[in-house]
Formats: sequence, C-alpha cells, structure tokens
Amino acid sequence: MLLSTLAATASARDTIKKIRETRTIVLSFMGSVDNLSPFVVIEPDGEVSGYTVELCRKIIQGIRQELRMPDIKIQYLPVNASSRFTALLDNRADLECSVSTNNAERRKKFAFTIPHFFTSVRMLVKAGSSIKNWNDLRNKRVVTTRATAMIDVINKRSNIRYLDLTVVERDGDRECFSMLEHGMADAFIMDEILLYGARENAVDPEKFAIVGTPLSVEPYAIMLRNDDPEFKKMVDRQMARLANSGEIYRLYNRWFMQPIGPDKRSLDMPMSYILRDSLRYPTDKITN
Repeated sequence: MLLSTLAATASARDTIKKIRETRTIVLSFMGSVDNLSPFVVIEPDGEVSGYTVELCRKIIQGIRQELRMPDIKIQYLPVNASSRFTALLDNRADLECSVSTNNAERRKKFAFTIPHFFTSVRMLVKAGSSIKNWNDLRNKRVVTTRATAMIDVINKRSNIRYLDLTVVERDGDRECFSMLEHGMADAFIMDEILLYGARENAVDPEKFAIVGTPLSVEPYAIMLRNDDPEFKKMVDRQMARLANSGEIYRLYNRWFMQPIGPDKRSLDMPMSYILRDSLRYPTDKITN
C-alpha cells in the first residue's frame, strides 16, 4: 500500500512523463449536470465543446507540438463542483476545464494558469422582488452552489452588513435555481455570467432579474495540480501563446458574440476591459 501511494505521488509530480507513457491527457469538465454554456457545452450527440474546453484543446495541441507527439489523445472526464478537486488530487485528471475561480484559498492546494475570463458576484431574484441590492437581503434566505467560492463571499458580505442571512447550499446551479423558482429561496447568489445562463434556460426568463452591485471580481482559470511546476510552465506557455497570437480573442468572439446552441442565441457579451488588459501581459498572478 505504501509503495503504491508513493508511486501515485511521484506520478502526480511528473505529468509530462505520464503523458509520454500513456500518450493521453485527461481533460475534466463540469456541465453534465448544470448548464455552464458557453464555457462548457454538451452537444446533442454528446460531444463536449465550449469556450474553456476549446482553450484546453488548443493547449493540448500546443503540448503535442512541444513534445513532438502528434498522437497524444484527449480523454474527457465528467466531474461536478466537488469532484473536480478530487479528480486532480487523485491524478485522474490533468486539466480542469470549466469555470474554476483562482483564489487564495484554492491556491493552497491547486495551481492555475493565466485567467481566461473575469466575472463578478451578483444575485438572481424574481422579477418584481423588493430585493434590489445587498442590504435588501437582511433576514432573507439565499441559496448558492456547494463547493464554489461563493460561500466565503456571502458570509463576508453578511457579516459586514449584519444581514443575518440564512444560507443554503445545493449541489448544482439547477437545484439552486429551482429553489428560487419555487419560492424556497429569496435570491440565488452566484457568478454573474452563470446567473445569465440560469435565467436564459428558464421557461420564462422575463420572470427573473439579475440585481445587486457587482462584488468580488472572480478570475476563471484552468486548474491543475500544484505539485508539478514543469507541467504548469508548459501549460502557461501555451496560454501565453494563445493570448499573444490572438487565438483567444477569436475563441471568445465565437462563444460570446456569435449565436450558439440549438436555439442559435448569442450572449452578445463583448470582452471586458479587465480581461482584455490582462491578456496584453499574460500572467497567472492574482492579487487575492
């Protein structure tokens, strides 16, 4: 048992060696339970695509060239908000390609490459609700998704403003939205971009509104193990290449400015100045 544990640890610290031996890179993704479009899109035929997934494919394409191994395969591993972490720690995945926020707490256990999106925290409420901003949440019941960065943001806001919130966590965004829809929660607090997706997938999107002054800028980045600096350097080089070549702008335009999905609807969301400025000088350094 001890020998197998040591072997697993050694393997986790040498992802490049594992890739050479297996000729495979494992890409994990969320989205099989929740709608994470346009970051992760499950096509009707089961194929996985989306903005973050395509970025990971481009990274893997660059790794193939760097290692001179054009036959490296991609293995897709579906995960959820909780298992995305254990999949990396257990060496079952090499790249987590969904909507993982790079923050100080997570950096204790994981590494992140250059951010590919920035969002902020807001709340989804029923249209006509008296809740317009954070102070209106006093003594209310709110819901958020388990195993995300939201719980710390909510508790901090609640403590600063003495809101005395009742906070409920659910395993997925769909469960959170269902609680709001059925009156079991007064607000669904989450990353703004994901709230837009939840509202767009409602039977009647006009019955819901996204409100609240934006809180806590959330940088999304591809997540890796933090005990393999050589593999991280390789991934960082590929992300920098995508930024410097302009490829990331083309991918962003495809998924955020063009019609996608079976309904051919566009988010019509131009790249934020924060992301555009950060891509001029690509770095994985985040202040929080």
